[in-house]
Amino acid sequence: MKIKDGYMLREIDGVSIVGAVGEESKRFNGMIKLNSTGTFLWKHLSEGIEYDDLLDKMLAAYDVDEQTARQGIDSFITKLKENGFLSDEQN
Repeated sequence: MKIKDGYMLREIDGVSIVGAVGEESKRFNGMIKLNSTGTFLWKHLSEGIEYDDLLDKMLAAYDVDEQTARQGIDSFITKLKENGFLSDEQN
């Protein structure tokens, strides 16, 4: 999985904001504010990552059980797919 090209994550005054650039800005002309977990997931998904590797990184970084981590990842990925931000490409 990978975030599609055309989206950039920026941190402004400690707040993580995602916006579209280039051709993607014609499709999406808003901004998304991410919490710390969303920022963590976005950064890894921007690089391209397998689900199981993302789960391992989440479990290592946060004090949560596997079920909670899976639910958080699944919810985030679903929202990304629904809004056209995610591709199946790895790198």
